[in-house]
Amino acid sequence: MKKCLRCTKQATLHITELKSGKSVSVHLCEQCAKDYLSTVEVGGIPDDIEDPLSIGGVGSIESDTPQEHEQACPHCGMTFKLFRSQGRLGCPHDYELFHNQLIPILESIHHGETQHVGKFPPKVSDDRRQHYELIRLRNELKSAIDDERYELAARLRDQIQTIENDSPSPESTS
Repeated sequence: MKKCLRCTKQATLHITELKSGKSVSVHLCEQCAKDYLSTVEVGGIPDDIEDPLSIGGVGSIESDTPQEHEQACPHCGMTFKLFRSQGRLGCPHDYELFHNQLIPILESIHHGETQHVGKFPPKVSDDRRQHYELIRLRNELKSAIDDERYELAARLRDQIQTIENDSPSPESTS
């Protein structure tokens, strides 16, 4: 999830405008958005303002420079700009090439998750199943600790330790 650029609470308002050929993104919480919108003129960010977020004491901006989108995959020719317009990547190598740009998109779509934690094909190895189960349990553990549910957190911790102790270590299989 995006954080408010002013106070770092969870952003609920996301504004993206083109300014001088650059994409300018503003992410604000509800209170900071009220302050910001009360000072911005109707019709968007005023042209005479260098830093649109300097209005109302809001911090810096995110800017998409054209150079970020110029990089093309050597295997399929996909650019990030083309991906944004089509909504699909061209080949498996694109995930690595555009990793830094894809992570924020995946986090916003999947509520902060960037790893697969759902169902998986029945032919997946037991090692993979354990790996996914550990990811799921660790996420639950983090959530339980954040919510101050310490008894549940202790049970989850014990489950994680049991799985980790039962699985063979990489050194012993060599």
